[in-house]
Amino acid sequence: MEHIVRSVDPGSIAEEMDIAKGDALLQINGREIEDIFDYQYLIQDEYIEVLIKKPEGEEWLLEIDKEEQEDLGIEFENGLMDEYRSCHNRCIFCFIDQMPKGMRESLYFKDDDSRLSFLQGNYVTLTNMSDHDVERIIRYHLEPINISFQTMNPELRCKMLRNRFAGDALKKVDAFYEAGIVMNGQIVLCKGINDGAELESSIEKLTQYIPYLESVSVVPVGLSKYREGLYSLEPFEKEDAKEVLACIHKWQEKLYKDHGIHFVHASDEWYLLAEEPLPEGERYDGYLQLENGVGMLTLLREEFEEAFQEEAALLKGKAHGIKPERLTLITGTLAYDAVKALAEEVMKQFPEKDIQTIAIRNDFFGERITVSGLLTGKDIISQLQGMELGNRLLLPQNVLRSGEDYFLDDVTLSQLEETLQVRADIVKSSGRDFVRTILYEDGSLGSE
Repeated sequence: MEHIVRSVDPGSIAEEMDIAKGDALLQINGREIEDIFDYQYLIQDEYIEVLIKKPEGEEWLLEIDKEEQEDLGIEFENGLMDEYRSCHNRCIFCFIDQMPKGMRESLYFKDDDSRLSFLQGNYVTLTNMSDHDVERIIRYHLEPINISFQTMNPELRCKMLRNRFAGDALKKVDAFYEAGIVMNGQIVLCKGINDGAELESSIEKLTQYIPYLESVSVVPVGLSKYREGLYSLEPFEKEDAKEVLACIHKWQEKLYKDHGIHFVHASDEWYLLAEEPLPEGERYDGYLQLENGVGMLTLLREEFEEAFQEEAALLKGKAHGIKPERLTLITGTLAYDAVKALAEEVMKQFPEKDIQTIAIRNDFFGERITVSGLLTGKDIISQLQGMELGNRLLLPQNVLRSGEDYFLDDVTLSQLEETLQVRADIVKSSGRDFVRTILYEDGSLGSE
């Protein structure tokens, strides 16, 4: 099996060995590479032999001495080095089923590939994981594995995933635990289905996998307006959120006493819906579940305050050269209050910056979808068109597809700039980048 090289990192071992774009990896240590599992395991040794085929057909056997676990610096055209495995479940809460027709085909692909858990941090249900996969994960000690549990009630799990094997798949967690494989968990909570007593029971059963199961996040189901013909699900209300938080906080208190970790965490949405204050940073055990929206706003605040204090101290009493300008900062409705508060702190310290913060309503998916990562270019344009936006429009990084310059609906960043007649700058996910992008047009902190 041939694996084609897409790029080689500058200064890497691969570059030193004259491996180049278009080359094909054939073997490592005389073994063919089935997929990314094999590759990542076989390159760990201090001495490896790599068989490469050049585009013209010439084969090179490269003998490489390196540090243990040092990467070769190769990216392949197929990140998995194999075909992607689609999901066999028909989950009652699946967001892809709630998307309208007519979008690009890749958005409708449902993955449930255990290799993406290891490679990209995706959460998998285990129903698509073969015994061969389990054996290799244990043999190669690949971790962490991110598991989408939903419930620890096998019968209910079959109902929620609409897969008769979903309950039995939980037995694979026992195998990982016995092998000492680090795991993280997720529960997508559906009102009246896996909440209440079922949530209590699931948390209790999941604690049996501590310490190898390091954390479990609880997130509310996302409900778009495209649910015709789908399983009937109700949105959570304020009192529901308070009950969920009470359950989680009770378990956090107990588990911190017993194990020194809080273990189960509520996503930020629960606190905002319940109108309760967000926890302090120490409660998140090192922010293990940021991708699930767990602690994102608390971490943003912490990073912002650290960077902002550095800048304020550095520039105090100096002709700091901060350019006076009017800016527009957009976000989803979920984070609006938190982001607006940060912008107001900037303006108080640096009145040269006139920042208007705007929450973009999600008309495309429906107003119940409140996160910035599911905003579309068309919604942003339609709600900003005709407004005085100032010198720059600041957009959170997650409104764009990963590594690309287009939105979920294929509107490009340049199209947005042309339509709104404003320069658009991307604010990365950290509080330090928030400060950097607002204060300095070139993106450099004054303290750097």
